[in-house]
Amino acid sequence: MQYPFCVHRDGDTGFRASSPNFPRAVAHGNSMDGLKSDAQGAVELAYDRSEQLTPAPTCSTSESHVLDMDDGEGIWTFVDINRAPVTSQAVGIQFSLPESLLQQVDLAARGRHITRAALITLAVVHELASRYEGQLSSMPVSQRVFVDG
Repeated sequence: MQYPFCVHRDGDTGFRASSPNFPRAVAHGNSMDGLKSDAQGAVELAYDRSEQLTPAPTCSTSESHVLDMDDGEGIWTFVDINRAPVTSQAVGIQFSLPESLLQQVDLAARGRHITRAALITLAVVHELASRYEGQLSSMPVSQRVFVDG
């Protein structure tokens, strides 16, 4: 899938790039081809076996231009990222929300430059942390056990 990346100069001969879809993955390269190749590796390294699903690409470059990563000195390019090698431990769920609440969720997610799913995940983790003080740690969510007391 084609993902937008904002490319900047990195020193005299190199490049670095980041994507609003993969905030934890930063690619580096001495050429655009090297940069694009490294982008695939950076995404795999940051998201493989992660509990966060790899997101669908941001389709509009105009949406990308308003993000903090676009300082006006970089260029935007689309990089083909193969999501198949990235195995996620996350499980998809489906639920309904009132439309007005979903609009607020989307607005808050855009404000933080994260996906809707990421914002909802953060809200759940926050709720569980306050309910089960001291039981949440750096341990992956899949290994946590919550006991009502």
